Amino acid sequence: MGTDKSSELLPGTLDLLVLKTLARGRMHGYGIAQHLKNISEDVLQVGESSLYPALQRLLLNGYVEAEWGTSENNRRARYYTLTADGRKQLSAERKEFDRMVLAIQKVLA
Repeated sequence: MGTDKSSELLPGTLDLLVLKTLARGRMHGYGIAQHLKNISEDVLQVGESSLYPALQRLLLNGYVEAEWGTSENNRRARYYTLTADGRKQLSAERKEFDRMVLAIQKVLA
């Protein structure tokens, strides 16, 4: 059993992290993954096999919109934008996450 836990996320947190990242503005999938990796100082490394299903789920729920564009290196990329419903969902998920963290902190105290 390895000690590298960098890619393990609490269940249900990926959608929250993606929504929060998109609250900063329009991004493509690779940009979202890089932002999460950089801002977490390499602790959160989200692979394509997790990220793209999450983005598809968020699209289907109406929390994000997508359009094709050209990336910084002239490649075709799908850009994601947070919707009004996505902002509401981000707020709801953030409140629930904070509630769970508080409960965990109480258990660990």
